[in-house]
Amino acid sequence: MSLGRDFRRLWFAFTVSAFGSAVGLGALPLVAVLVLDSSTLQVSMLAAISAVAGAALALPMGDFIEQRRKRPVMIAADLVRFAALASVPVAAAFGVLTYLLLCVAGVLQAAGTIAFQAASGANLKALVPAEGRAEANSKFEQTNWLSLSIGPAIGGALVSLVGATATLAVDAVSFLGSALGIRRIQAPEPEPVKREGRADFTAGWRYILRHRGLRALFWNSQLFGGPAMMISPLLAVFMLRDLGLAAWSYGVFLGISCLGGVIGARMAPRLTKRYGLHWMLLVFGVLRAPWLLLLPLAPHGWGGFAVLTLAETALLVGAGAFNPSFVTYRMEATEDGYMARVLGSWSITSRCVQPAFMALGGVLATLVGMRGALWVAGGACALSAVLLPWRAAKPAALPEPA
Repeated sequence: MSLGRDFRRLWFAFTVSAFGSAVGLGALPLVAVLVLDSSTLQVSMLAAISAVAGAALALPMGDFIEQRRKRPVMIAADLVRFAALASVPVAAAFGVLTYLLLCVAGVLQAAGTIAFQAASGANLKALVPAEGRAEANSKFEQTNWLSLSIGPAIGGALVSLVGATATLAVDAVSFLGSALGIRRIQAPEPEPVKREGRADFTAGWRYILRHRGLRALFWNSQLFGGPAMMISPLLAVFMLRDLGLAAWSYGVFLGISCLGGVIGARMAPRLTKRYGLHWMLLVFGVLRAPWLLLLPLAPHGWGGFAVLTLAETALLVGAGAFNPSFVTYRMEATEDGYMARVLGSWSITSRCVQPAFMALGGVLATLVGMRGALWVAGGACALSAVLLPWRAAKPAALPEPA
């Protein structure tokens, strides 16, 4: 079906932002290392502070966003992220860049991202009719994985050619392009659902936990996403040190495997139309879960490269098909008056859980070795399939608006 001109404008905004972020992926810690000569601990703390403090700053935003039209919030979040990231190359150009400024930029970027995600889901639900949401979410998913397949390689080349701060500026400018695309959407927004009474920062979590299908998917997403992120810093070390591969092989591995996400997302609308959302959630929720168990079995050399690439690609095919169905189901299962708070609560939780798993991975690699840490990650990821909504994903009794 045709999703309309306004959806294409929103898709353009997402595409610009996604490719800019993919090009600038990892640029902030690179600035810390290459420009400020920060220690390993400082680089690790930069990621942790950005995630946790950004989530804390975003905590009261869900209720605020719920009471307002969503597109102005999305534009404001883009402008905040632009200003935060642009401050780094500007400060570096004037010789006043400090580690504290990097931390502030990371926190504001993280908070802006959470606010944008909370508003954008509610906006998409209002913009696209129910029968087109699976296809719309599939297009976003395809764009996301395609940007991750191409963007980091471009970013690496830019870092080599013009430096990490200039690469970060590319990411910053992409948020201006996103804001422009959102500004061009012409369809009027519906009036936000007004609540009566005091603001409740926990309403999003309470809504999730009182809904049978959402509750299952919430815990499933944390147990899958945590281990999946836990291996991301370990794999580079594993490939270069344990398997003896060349540094360029890591970029090739990422590029090939991310194409699996594009393939999965491209299949999703057709399969959803034929089999339904619940079938997609169960089948691809299972199919994406066990592949990390292959990672610690990878042999030395290019045989290991083949095993890692096969495992990660298969995982991302499953994830690429699962994610649009999951996002669409979450839209359908959440009342309009709770959308921003549910999405905000979900995003805040993920942004706290995933860094915790990444820290755990570093500790486990020290205690039981790299392959031992990968076994733990693979086992936890496989267990996530148990937490899928195996019972019919019908809404449980929903909480009354406060």
